[in-house]
Amino acid sequence: MSESFLEIVELPNGEYALKRADDEGESLVNIRFSEESKHYLEGATLDVAKVMIQAGIQAVAQMSGKEETFKDVTETPPQQRILH
Repeated sequence: MSESFLEIVELPNGEYALKRADDEGESLVNIRFSEESKHYLEGATLDVAKVMIQAGIQAVAQMSGKEETFKDVTETPPQQRILH
């Protein structure tokens, strides 16, 4: 991955997505939780999605010798909410 800021957003369909902060293109990763897992996680889906994405980024960074940076973005388009 090239160096850029990444953000985690909640999409209108309830999925979480990892996107480049400066790009409106396709998500790098999408995470969707089943209704059963949502029930089991008792509202902690965002926390679990963050940990999953961070673990993936750390694994890629270790393999490539690079580190990615997360950026909090406060202004959001109406169709999605930025979470991290």
